[in-house]
Amino acid sequence: MKLSYYPGCGLSGSSKELDISVKAISGPLGIDIVEVPDWNCCGGTSAHSTGHFLSFALPARNVVKAEKTGCDEFTAPCPACYVRHFLAQKQLNEDAKMKRHLENALGQNFEQSDIKIKNLIEVYIDRFSSSNVTKPLKGLKVVNYYGCALVKPPKTFNFFDDPENPKSLEKIMDTCGAESIEWPYKTECCGASLCFTNQDVVWKNGRDILQVAKDSGAQAIVVACTMCQMNLDMRQAQINKKYKTNFNIPVMYFTQLMGLAMGIPADRLGFDKLYVDAKPLLHSLKLL
Repeated sequence: MKLSYYPGCGLSGSSKELDISVKAISGPLGIDIVEVPDWNCCGGTSAHSTGHFLSFALPARNVVKAEKTGCDEFTAPCPACYVRHFLAQKQLNEDAKMKRHLENALGQNFEQSDIKIKNLIEVYIDRFSSSNVTKPLKGLKVVNYYGCALVKPPKTFNFFDDPENPKSLEKIMDTCGAESIEWPYKTECCGASLCFTNQDVVWKNGRDILQVAKDSGAQAIVVACTMCQMNLDMRQAQINKKYKTNFNIPVMYFTQLMGLAMGIPADRLGFDKLYVDAKPLLHSLKLL
């Protein structure tokens, strides 16, 4: 299967470990990654403050580029990027005025966009099975953290999971052989991009999430969102300093753990790029 792949700004820099692990596991799962040619930043959450057309045009241009790759599916691993591209395709197909505006801006005409836009969990959920697992993650206890952007609002997206109590990451972790612990914070907000404007909110939310994860008995947090991963991993030391806590909880992408369960060496999955080192935990469980 050919997958049109949009790494975006995050996976090209601050979340490189997600890009590394996605590329490591895709080939063995029969997925041929085709990067969107000449892609541009989708505008994330910031383009809205500049103008509605810009927030539509930036991701829509990428969707048009993806259509030309001959792929049936498109993914943007960052949930914010996924949301922007999903909504841009919807508007491209349903709003003739905005479509004409974009055509005039880019100097070309577009057909209906039929490429299936999926988030990263959707890409792997039905393609990953026990037959792909050669090294089960026995003994690893995790909580799965979806964050708020990936599963809501349900009426906007072609929904793939329960918005209040999603289970797709649990299914993947179960296949990997890890133990998923139920907890009440799986869809709580980490503060997202407020880290740039109101760090106190991000520190408070992060402290609460980490504390509930610890109290639940989890050894690690599994994530699918780049912003959530950064706020819980990179800012964990800041949270400890502010609240006099001693959290040392690895925050790993589900793709990294999939790769580990598939027998792919840790040095090919970006584990060295995590701020909270997961290797001592994995070594203690004889998973490395």
